[in-house]
Amino acid sequence: MITAEQHEKLRGWFAGRLPDDLFESLGEVTVDREEITVVGRIPEPRLAESASDAEREAAVGSRIQEFRERTRDARVAVAREAEHRFGKKVSWGVECGGERALFTHVAAPVMTRLRQPQRQVLDTLIAAGVARSRSEALAWCVRLVERHADDWLTELRDSLEHVQRVRAQGPDGPELQDTTPPTDNPTDPSAEASDEAPTDTPDGRPADN
Repeated sequence: MITAEQHEKLRGWFAGRLPDDLFESLGEVTVDREEITVVGRIPEPRLAESASDAEREAAVGSRIQEFRERTRDARVAVAREAEHRFGKKVSWGVECGGERALFTHVAAPVMTRLRQPQRQVLDTLIAAGVARSRSEALAWCVRLVERHADDWLTELRDSLEHVQRVRAQGPDGPELQDTTPPTDNPTDPSAEASDEAPTDTPDGRPADN
């Protein structure tokens, strides 16, 4: 978790560093322990008013793909700087014509120990065909909680931010600068240009590109 002020500084850094012609506007900048995700809005394709839903869907999909290919070099350059500065991988996404698409992003494994009743929940999801493995079933459960507990999670995050602000005011509190101190070792260049590099999910399957 980071404070609201730290998040604003992070968003401001990207707003100032992104090329003016990259996005129509900067949408969301989200961050966790492993990753910063930057989502921007791009113009939707111009179509006739009589265009069908299928035509609109195909046009938006091709516009997103065109943006991804055309801006890859510029995005990789920004990601290199951000990864060195903040010590986290950078992922990208766009919003276009009401559609939201995330490019290759980090799928971080999360290890946990579950007792039999919790394992039975996961096994039931597998048996019902909702998931193919326990790790996929666990991810499904997290998405379900995220979808139906937005208000509670938002209140919880706000409470955590308040605690961190109070701690920061103490004599040993950290200065509110970068989200994470700069790393001494720059990210491996082969890993920085990761827009096309697939990331394995916790159960070993390739992540979506």
